[in-house]
Amino acid sequence: MKTYVFRVVIEPDEDVWSAYCPALLKKGAATWGNTKEEALSNIEEVVKMVVESLIEHGESLPDGPPDEVQMSTEPQVAVTI
Repeated sequence: MKTYVFRVVIEPDEDVWSAYCPALLKKGAATWGNTKEEALSNIEEVVKMVVESLIEHGESLPDGPPDEVQMSTEPQVAVTI
């Protein structure tokens, strides 16, 4: 089992919040939400779908700098407050 942690960016964009994952942006990891919380939930779902698709198609996952992507073979729990 491997756990991947990806940094995401959430910022206001006119009347909505935009969210993207820099390490996966070229693979389409960007979305938006009406609230910051909704944008965070949406980008989490998008990142999961992108990673699952990469694995399914035998593509390698990005191994960006430690502040962008972290990988561990130990189980982890991520909490965002």
